[in-house]
Amino acid sequence: RRFVEWLDLLTEDVHYWMPIRSTRSRGDEAGELTRENEHAYFDEDKKSLSMRVKKWQSAFSWSENPPSRTRHLVSNIRLRPGATETSAVVDCGFVVYRSRLAADEDLWVGGREDSLRKIDGHWKIARRKIVLDQSVLQSKNLSVFF
Repeated sequence: RRFVEWLDLLTEDVHYWMPIRSTRSRGDEAGELTRENEHAYFDEDKKSLSMRVKKWQSAFSWSENPPSRTRHLVSNIRLRPGATETSAVVDCGFVVYRSRLAADEDLWVGGREDSLRKIDGHWKIARRKIVLDQSVLQSKNLSVFF
């Protein structure tokens, strides 16, 4: 729950984005994910992420009071060079498990693509694209960070 420290890992112009997946017939997979500037589960910048962290830490975040217990499992990490010497792209698969209250459980599975930028000698996340494998979410909310 070190979200303020997590925010420091993001560039000031970060784009944190989770498109919505729809099930398509074979041959129509190109439209499976919403595009940028269309509907998305998350389409955030540093200001909105900071506001979410601030709310999460307050008494007004009903979806996180009491706080969720989460576990992030990251695998299949692949590092690719970016367009410049001070950029890189990291792909990975993930499983995020959340339990809350006595019986609420959520499981999200998918992949992430992080675009990294080196700023003042430190690698920071400039863009995070999160793609869930699920096309229908059974979760009551999406109050976790991926």
